Amino acid sequence: MERTDKKEENRKKRVILHCDCNSFYASVELLSHPELAASPVAVCGSVEDRRGIILAKNEAAKRKGVQTAETVWQAKRKCPDLVLLPPHHEKYAAISKKINEIYAKYTDRVEPFSVDESWLDVTDTLHLFAKSGKELADRLRAEVKAETGVSISVGVSFNKVLAKLGSDYKKPDATTVIGEKELRELVWPMPVERLLFVGGKTRETLRLMGIHTIGQLAAAPPDALADRLGKLGPQLGGYARGEEHEPVRPAGEQREVKSIGNSTTFRRNLESEQDRRVAVLALADKVAGRLRAHGLYAGTVQVSIKDPQLRVVSRQKKLPCESFLAKDIAKAALELIDAAWPDKKPIRMLAVTAASLTQRPEPAQLSLFEKAPEPDKKQEKLERAMDSIRKKYGRGAIGEASVMKNDLGVGLLDSKHEEE
Repeated sequence: MERTDKKEENRKKRVILHCDCNSFYASVELLSHPELAASPVAVCGSVEDRRGIILAKNEAAKRKGVQTAETVWQAKRKCPDLVLLPPHHEKYAAISKKINEIYAKYTDRVEPFSVDESWLDVTDTLHLFAKSGKELADRLRAEVKAETGVSISVGVSFNKVLAKLGSDYKKPDATTVIGEKELRELVWPMPVERLLFVGGKTRETLRLMGIHTIGQLAAAPPDALADRLGKLGPQLGGYARGEEHEPVRPAGEQREVKSIGNSTTFRRNLESEQDRRVAVLALADKVAGRLRAHGLYAGTVQVSIKDPQLRVVSRQKKLPCESFLAKDIAKAALELIDAAWPDKKPIRMLAVTAASLTQRPEPAQLSLFEKAPEPDKKQEKLERAMDSIRKKYGRGAIGEASVMKNDLGVGLLDSKHEEE
């Protein structure tokens, strides 16, 4: 018992920072448009191709009620003078790289969480640069702004979850420290959805249990949480109590890949069976290629379908045997769509995701009297040959004719419209 308590005490001495760029896409775009600094500005997808979703907004647009992921027409209704700018992902990647290089000057444990946020473990290096985590956070904020023109908010705590909550707490350009005192006095009264990994469905399940705040989640019996949420329940309860000890991965160490998916909003609705087939083949082809690049096999295929009224239905099914072939992923996805969308209603957006990933396919046996399904070696050889051709000549060099020539916006070269 004494050893466990000492281990817990040592973990509480960690100094973890979570650095989050403020309104990142919009901030980067405004570097090229300083005249718009005081105007409400949003970055969005192509309105002409019906991908007019708000990707990011600046503080002026935020004050007008503009929200990320809403449609352009919804945003314009709230803010008629909203200035819309197209995204430039290559710029975001370049700025992100530069910012992470700044972080790397202070520690080798820099773990990107997305293009605009990273965790830093400065436990062993803090004494070289500052007297406290807050002092170093303030130094990083000033340095990033001076070097890139982008502001960041920083959370300082003893674990990753609370550091993330800290960077979200006060924006823009702020530092928030969450220690043991702040956990009880600041965090526990917060709505439960402020905690990392508490999404909409989980929030509703918790509310049905009478859990509305992070403090109530911290006090909830682990057995009750497990009964309603499975293994996620006790894990979230631990997070609420500050019991999260996952290490910050060293720079360059890859995060475990848990799923690989692609989605797109089409230039026009999918109306026919052929439309669906073309869309699924394009998405499955990209997913399968990424699986093979990672050396992974999928055990489950998931689809998400959005109709023109923006209602979403999601379904999944287990594959007969693990696969990284587009043919198998597309077959499963089409079966899911046929079952979930039987009346052939129009489809605006479609996502295909490979999950239950493994590094090698497990042998499957249906029964003592049935032959287990086997990988299609001929198809594998074909798809690997296509990988080689695309690697040498580009993604549009080879593919099924119906996918390469269509009016849906899912051509092999149309990667700018894919959401990965």
